[in-house]
Amino acid sequence: FARRLDNHPDFELAEALRNIHRIAEIRLADKFGAEPALGNEVWDWHEALAAHSDPGFAEQGQLTVTYLTDAHRACAAQIAGDMAAAGFDEVHIDAVGNVVGRYKADPAIRHPKTLLTGSHYDTVRNGGKYDGRLGIFVPLACVQALHRAGRRLPFDFEVVGFAEEEGQRYKATFLASGALIGHFRPEWLDQADADGVTMRQAMQHAGLAIDGIPKIKRDPSRYLGFIEVHIEQGPVLNELNLPLGVVTSINGSIRYVGEFIGQASHAGTTPMDRRRDAACAAAELALYLEERAAKDGDSVATMGLLNVPAGSINVVPGRCAFSLDLRAPTDPQRDRLAADVLERLQQIATRRGITFKLEETMRASAAPSAPAWQQRWERAVAALGLPAFLMPSGAGHDAMKLHEVMPQAMLFVRGENSGISHNPLESTTADDMELAVRAMQGVLDELAAETAKP
Repeated sequence: FARRLDNHPDFELAEALRNIHRIAEIRLADKFGAEPALGNEVWDWHEALAAHSDPGFAEQGQLTVTYLTDAHRACAAQIAGDMAAAGFDEVHIDAVGNVVGRYKADPAIRHPKTLLTGSHYDTVRNGGKYDGRLGIFVPLACVQALHRAGRRLPFDFEVVGFAEEEGQRYKATFLASGALIGHFRPEWLDQADADGVTMRQAMQHAGLAIDGIPKIKRDPSRYLGFIEVHIEQGPVLNELNLPLGVVTSINGSIRYVGEFIGQASHAGTTPMDRRRDAACAAAELALYLEERAAKDGDSVATMGLLNVPAGSINVVPGRCAFSLDLRAPTDPQRDRLAADVLERLQQIATRRGITFKLEETMRASAAPSAPAWQQRWERAVAALGLPAFLMPSGAGHDAMKLHEVMPQAMLFVRGENSGISHNPLESTTADDMELAVRAMQGVLDELAAETAKP
């Protein structure tokens, strides 16, 4: 409660209204005997998995699971156990720590292809319970329902709990899903974490077969595609009061780190028209980011890091370090945004008589959903009596990596607490998770009907 007192009143008002609506939903469900049985199971799996957290965070009641820690390995073992109990035919932990479950096709089908799904089970520090993990447990519920019904699909269904996506312990974001497409970089093995433990040492301690990493690369010709369910991590579905959203594209992004270099001087004796204020230059650029991104409607631009080295209250800032994170649904739109931002940066520096340094640190291409797969999600959502709301994904996901070798499409699930994520307040409901399971069942059923045709 004390934590919520620090939140913005607008945020808390919106959440209070949403909670009133949620209470009404629960009471109506009770009155008519509607119970989200599948959603409740998915909820329980999340709660059980959240019992594992890294030392230093667990004692504070915070959820943190970083790559190959004891808590991480405990999560892998628990997911593997849940998969086996749900009825998967094969379950194993691969050479990078991915938990892989396979529900085999109808034996009458010769040389069946495979549908791939999944998401990650690592977390950010002091994160939420549903980021990534929802994309493991929703398909797990689908397999459990198939197994209980004694039903087989005309294709193999492979569910992967990806071991690493967040890049928290080592600078190797998407390590796990990247390994499936042959993008594991051997030099990562010599990276050391904050405690000096290399990735190689961590893998050896976990009992992983490093020499087996190349063998987990998938052959795209044997796969139908990749689908992923994920909590939205944003406020849109919550504000529209929609439980599900169909993703049209995962935004492309560019990141930079830079520094404005002006002249430090006395804050009291330097007239305003003679200053070379590096912090004001960064502030001007930050305001331009806000203005320029808004013109596109669905682009976003962020200056997330801002620092005046050795700053003092009575000194005009001579240096100001900053970061730029630019994202858009298509690469051309992203590149136009970046070009405009860099042009304005140069103009600001020239007009203010200062210099700057800038380094591009990351560039990721947009990953538009494969039309046929996006439409399967749309039809599955519509079959539930819900509007098939289309939306881009501003965040990166494992689907971005699989997109490089096979068709992919994603489904978003509404987040509570105004959609906040990477935060302990991240939440969703059993009802919304139930709808996500039923939507995935709809995709499986449609694909089964298509695949079974001669």
